[in-house]
Amino acid sequence: MDFLELDNFLTTLKANNTKEWFDVNRKRYEQLRKDWISFIADLINEIAKFDPDLSSLNAKDCIFRINKDIRFSKDKSPYKTNFGASINLGGKKEFVGGYYFHFSPGEIFCAGGIYMPSPEKLAAMRQEIDYNFEQFQTIINRPAAVARFKEIEGERLARPPKGYEANNLAIDYLKMKSFIWTEHFKLSQLTKSNALKLFADSFEEMKPLNDFIRACN
Repeated sequence: MDFLELDNFLTTLKANNTKEWFDVNRKRYEQLRKDWISFIADLINEIAKFDPDLSSLNAKDCIFRINKDIRFSKDKSPYKTNFGASINLGGKKEFVGGYYFHFSPGEIFCAGGIYMPSPEKLAAMRQEIDYNFEQFQTIINRPAAVARFKEIEGERLARPPKGYEANNLAIDYLKMKSFIWTEHFKLSQLTKSNALKLFADSFEEMKPLNDFIRACN
């Protein structure tokens, strides 16, 4: 994957976000999309080495369309200015204990965990954190994880969720509505030869959190 070319294309698209410009540059986009699918397929293969449950994923099921849904948006520009892939048990249709890779000019990151789960899944996660807080702390406080991701991110409730007291030792995490680890990268870090390992290493460090999430039922 030529990330410099992808960065240039998306930067130019951001400044010329029209169907007319896109049609003129469609062949360029189609080649980048083909390269992106190939890169994500290789990334899935690397992830499957430490997370074999994802080995059967098809890269095309993980990538997002570049066309925006503008029906309910004030911004009527027709195209996204990023490439993304959700490497999950359900591909892009689900983000539960999986991995997400995002590329846009000035914002390149790997993410893992769970984003805005269903009420049932969130309740199960809170219960598991409450019952097994020591195990959860061990996972999120591993030195290698702290060095890469700093802390768990996600929106939080202002008050304790129903059924939990404010003095609960795990209350800061029980208030959370998403549980996300993120690692950011600079374009200057990426080459055709090293990008795959950089991202796979980041995702491998996220796996213990994903294992904890997937075990919550």
